[in-house]
Amino acid sequence: MAPEPAHLVEDLFRREYARVVSGLVRGFGAQHLVLVEDCVQEALMRALHAWPRDGVPDRPGAWITRVARNGALDRLRHRAIGERVTQGQTAEAGAATEAPAEVALEGDVPDDELRMLFVCCDPRLAPETQLVLALKILCGFGVNEIALRLFATEAAVRKRLGRGRAQLRDDALDMECALHGLRERLPGVLRVVYLLFNEGYASSRPTAPIRRELCDEAIRLGQGLTAHPVADGASWALLALMHFHRARLDTRHGPDGGLLLMADQDRSSWDPDHVRQGIAALMRAGDGSEPTPFHIEAVIALEHCRAPTYAETAWADIVALYEVLERLRPSPVYTLNRAVALAELSGPEAGLALLEALTPPAWLLRYYLWDAVLGDLHRRAGHRERAAHHLALARESAPTEAEQRLLDARLAALGD
Repeated sequence: MAPEPAHLVEDLFRREYARVVSGLVRGFGAQHLVLVEDCVQEALMRALHAWPRDGVPDRPGAWITRVARNGALDRLRHRAIGERVTQGQTAEAGAATEAPAEVALEGDVPDDELRMLFVCCDPRLAPETQLVLALKILCGFGVNEIALRLFATEAAVRKRLGRGRAQLRDDALDMECALHGLRERLPGVLRVVYLLFNEGYASSRPTAPIRRELCDEAIRLGQGLTAHPVADGASWALLALMHFHRARLDTRHGPDGGLLLMADQDRSSWDPDHVRQGIAALMRAGDGSEPTPFHIEAVIALEHCRAPTYAETAWADIVALYEVLERLRPSPVYTLNRAVALAELSGPEAGLALLEALTPPAWLLRYYLWDAVLGDLHRRAGHRERAAHHLALARESAPTEAEQRLLDARLAALGD
């Protein structure tokens, strides 16, 4: 049975919004980003009204692209006529406005979405603004999802989004210069791709704790990066890391839809093909340059994939690798992960001692996994009241129903 038009438009918005916007921006230029986004939104609304009446076209994505492109041309045409009238020039009837010539990237990127990522990661924009733009335009994240991923407020995300769009529009006459030097933009692109993967692996949507399509799209973008001359060791390391995590993705939930922690997953069902592709990418990542956090995280993920059982994991090696990560890029999130590994190696009291010596920043205290880890370590150490306190805090801020159910089970076990 064919999908209902409304459901199809929703699916198109999720899967093809970035593709359509990216393709039109390639033709019209980043200075018209807001116009392009508006026209794509209008095309989707027209589809909602037209398709139930006229039927779904054979190529719905092409229909959306054509309608959005025609809308953008009409707006540019009316804008040009208005400017000529304002300047006292004759507005010739039927005067046409064509899309501007495409601006070529240095070592151009053939994939439209990947190319748009490089546009968003303009070094003149603040790193946080680059991320907000890319996550909204290319990843389809809502403002609340971006705020959760970046540990920011929704108001701050909206402000950065408006500022980034305005700067791309106002600085676009220098786009040809701005699009040189893809390597300068590469770190920002890698960070966005990883955030996209993470949203698929551990989604912030209440009813969708896992979104496979985002993981697969992130891997596709990573493969596109490694096929381009701009790729470096970090590009290959990120691709390896995503493959290792993707190998475990389908075992992260049980038959009832609840989340399964790594200790409870069926390792025989981990995808060996993704593990093999991850190993191949990790071998390509050793290009002689200095290791990056992606390299270390990929090695940690490989250690998990290689372990025959959870108990037989090389916890001492993983603790040491997290120490390297903390030296490379100090982060309390790495410390939190090291505490989990240390608890497996030396007991929960060791993990608690590490975290109690940490002065967590305010944003970490709002992160539900901070309390979830503390609650679990206190539970294992026999500190029932402190465990209940932290698990209840984690339950209040957990973003998805599946994570809430997991924490409910932990709290119920404490009561028992």
